[in-house]
Amino acid sequence: MAQVHSHSEVLLLNKFSFCNFPSKLLQRKRSCSFTRNDAVLPNHRRVQSSSPVALKVAVADDVKKSSNDTEDHICDGIESDVLPHIQTLRRFPKVELAGKVALVRFDSTILLNQELDPRSRSVFNALFTIKYLLEFGAKVILASDWSNKINSNVLSAEYVADVFSSALKYQVVTIKSLSFKISLDVGAFKKTDILLLENLSEFKEEVANCSKFAQLLSSGVDIFVNDSFSLSHKILASTVGVARFCYACVAGFHFEESLFQLRKMAKLDEKPYAAIIGGGNLCNKAAALHFLASRCDGLIFVGLMSFQIMHALGLPVPPELVEKGANDAASDLIQFARDKNITILYPKDFWCTKIHHPNQVEIFPSHGIPDGWEPVDIGPRSVEEITSTITKCKKVIWVGPVNFRFSSQYSNGASKLTGMLCKVSQGTCNVTVIGSMACKAIAKVSSSIFGLNMVESGSAVWEFLKGRMLPGVSALDRAFPFDIDWSAAYHDPAQPLVVDIGSGNGLFLLGMARKRKDLNFLGLEVNEKLVTHCRDSLQLSGITNGYFIATNATSTFRSIVASYPGKLILVSIQCPNPDFNRPEHRWRMVQRSLVEAVSDLLVHDGKVFLQSDIEEVMLRMKQQFLEYGKGKLVLVQDECDTKTNQGGWLGENSFGVRSDWEQHVIDRGAPMYRLMLSKPSCVK
Repeated sequence: MAQVHSHSEVLLLNKFSFCNFPSKLLQRKRSCSFTRNDAVLPNHRRVQSSSPVALKVAVADDVKKSSNDTEDHICDGIESDVLPHIQTLRRFPKVELAGKVALVRFDSTILLNQELDPRSRSVFNALFTIKYLLEFGAKVILASDWSNKINSNVLSAEYVADVFSSALKYQVVTIKSLSFKISLDVGAFKKTDILLLENLSEFKEEVANCSKFAQLLSSGVDIFVNDSFSLSHKILASTVGVARFCYACVAGFHFEESLFQLRKMAKLDEKPYAAIIGGGNLCNKAAALHFLASRCDGLIFVGLMSFQIMHALGLPVPPELVEKGANDAASDLIQFARDKNITILYPKDFWCTKIHHPNQVEIFPSHGIPDGWEPVDIGPRSVEEITSTITKCKKVIWVGPVNFRFSSQYSNGASKLTGMLCKVSQGTCNVTVIGSMACKAIAKVSSSIFGLNMVESGSAVWEFLKGRMLPGVSALDRAFPFDIDWSAAYHDPAQPLVVDIGSGNGLFLLGMARKRKDLNFLGLEVNEKLVTHCRDSLQLSGITNGYFIATNATSTFRSIVASYPGKLILVSIQCPNPDFNRPEHRWRMVQRSLVEAVSDLLVHDGKVFLQSDIEEVMLRMKQQFLEYGKGKLVLVQDECDTKTNQGGWLGENSFGVRSDWEQHVIDRGAPMYRLMLSKPSCVK
């Protein structure tokens, strides 16, 4: 398998940015907007076609075109824990896909919709995820839930398989391993490259996030690809549970696009910025509305929540339209907006229908709706005022539908609103539409929707706006969100590199940096306080060949080290914290993805140094490096070391520099277990 040493190869990715990272050496990466006005996938056929290389190049070229469309989008003021930077299929090494089995959790509301819109970017991205995996040699298992509410024709897995076979130009075969509670037989891939699991809505274990069910779902799976963003706010076995049992967990292209829109929505980059807010249930969305008020210059209410705003302002509102318990929340929001000088608009008039005579329709001012009448649509004066405000904005989001009790029959005002948003999006205004009903309204009035940013999942977005963590996002592997300016990190960035994973308080790395000035040393440590301490020590000591980064190296090692301009000659992992109670826990330090990255990036004749004071931990690390090192790593013994422990462990630390924990163990007279692996040029 080809080695992944190329910077451009590894960083051909979608690159978002985090907020408030402490180092000036870390530059925000560029981001992909997924705007493909003219992008068309090649005519996909099976991987065994006459020109598989040409097809792969075509897919890769399409990714390259979309990877540098816009500047990065930053979550200003949003904690990274709420929307962490995650690994994506775009960033996953393509050479690692060949021969792997990928479980794709697709979004049935997009791909099985009865009104499937071929213009939809969501449809394009969702299909692109599957095609991308196939073109780079992966075997695909599709999983999702569906019902006839999405599509009245969707009754069986066989029907769904036919839909995918037609859309992908690949044969899709159904399997019933879940019903019989048997693990996947990889022999099923002899007849096809795509398998479809049964309808997950038929299994109560899915909603319960049952661990055994998640393990059954992921049996035989190497890579989990979550492409169902609409369920990211839920804890399901197929979106959260399976992540424990797959060595790599990444976001598909549709999922990645949706996250991009969230970050874009939160960024304070374009002013004036207005939010059009529809729907109801103000009490439940109060935190989200406060967040929008903190980002936007104006809040424009167009749905049932507008009556709660009017009621809090003291305007007369029909009692049946007042949400119970919402007055305090609405009053707090109004006061918050006033304190920040944020404009709040509500409809000044409504189209109303007589309750007992629904065909009788008249326009009434919002504060003067007579008894026996109820609103069905925003009126012409409201549309005029909203249009006047929106045309002055550089950025607009529309979240929540303009809906009332009988809105489906009367939508003149809502149609004018959607038409106006489509028009301004063709100019300099950045428009994002959120929620399935709002997206459908846009699609009905516009022949071209490529100028708009659309996120169908309103529920997940509302949870994000409330500041809540999305479980489906948190379950995926983390990625490092910055490009590193290596010339600022090191005096000579071309020197060979030594990486210490889990560098702790940095005593080993600092000691090595003083001893070997011809090498550069990089510490990767998840504890940010320790990293800050190490950076202070570097500055005080004047060391110019050492650097520390706060990150989870388990998932970010490849993206960080692959960008280094010099050669990686040594990787050390010393005394990782064991978890005896949950040995299967996927967040332990040494995982398959890390071992594969180390074996790929290590230069020929490079070394891996492992040590621990717990023999069980060392045995596990040894087994993992030999099993997942792709045959590139072999055990070596120090010829100068005459003191070898029973079991083949190295008796001494050959570097002459000890870590703090190693020194502590030796001082108390306890044994250390060590071994060295090498990546020889030729492996027998």
